[in-house]
Amino acid sequence: MKNGQRVIGITLLGMIILAGCMLASVAYGSNLIPIGQVLQALQNPDSGTFEASVVWARIPRTVFGVLAGAALGVSGALMQAVTRNPIADPSVLGVNTGASLFVVIGIAWMHITSSQQYIWLAFAGAALTAVFVYGIASVGYGGPTSIKLALAGTATGTALSALVNTIMLPDSSVMKEFRFWQVGSISGTSWGEIRTILPYLLVGFVLAVILIPALNALALGDELAAGLGVNVQLVRALAALGGVLLCAATTALAGPIGFVGLMVPHFVRLTLGADLKTVIPLSALYGAALLVLADVLGRVLGSPGELEVGIVTAVLGAPVFILVAKKAKVRSL
Repeated sequence: MKNGQRVIGITLLGMIILAGCMLASVAYGSNLIPIGQVLQALQNPDSGTFEASVVWARIPRTVFGVLAGAALGVSGALMQAVTRNPIADPSVLGVNTGASLFVVIGIAWMHITSSQQYIWLAFAGAALTAVFVYGIASVGYGGPTSIKLALAGTATGTALSALVNTIMLPDSSVMKEFRFWQVGSISGTSWGEIRTILPYLLVGFVLAVILIPALNALALGDELAAGLGVNVQLVRALAALGGVLLCAATTALAGPIGFVGLMVPHFVRLTLGADLKTVIPLSALYGAALLVLADVLGRVLGSPGELEVGIVTAVLGAPVFILVAKKAKVRSL
């Protein structure tokens, strides 16, 4: 099969999977709504029936699952392209840990309780951490190279994790409140919260699309990319910014959700090759499908309660991470 036909086929497959996952997401919960009634509720939102009210109450959660999954998938693809590291994910610049630190500070010292306050604190922590890591990596010869970014992000993330534990562990009430956010969940999402993060997601997606040609050149090596007229440091900075915006906006609202940004881009590259013209859009598509599917699985497996989506993605992603890490010893991007 020609590569173009493979791309079309895998795209159509992803769209079908995503549509099925979205239907399951609005149908399944503490009250199971048959698919036929779900479709009727979507066609007649003002019908006033119990089923319609339940379906439309679940739609913000499903929509955010799509946006968050797409954002994490694209963010992972960007981070892997920036660092040329196939086991990098959106947390490679310490974004998740920075968000966690600011949230735990807010809970412990500012006594915040609302999700809106979590959003701004987590976003500020993620953004400042990314800027700090990029600044550290810029010191010395060659500027912020791939290796320096990965090392600076890992070191910063480790240090911030220690600070999070130092603040959280002495107070059981802080630990209880923080752990609910930290586990990663998309439940209870409102339209207002989605509107809060939507501008940052849009900027991140636009940057990812605009930078595709330059990032493809960057994959050939810094010197060759520079010879082709690419401003290597600017492209790497903008790509990192796009990845941070996507990851930070999602993390701010849902908490840190791991492995989506690792699994999805790797699956797309394995299936269709490393061309970012296909990797980035299909990472968005399959990232959305994976996160919504994980959310549905969490509700099914945790019934009558539910497992947070971050737990499900961790269970799914850990074996994939081990396999990718083993292959990365002999093959790089």
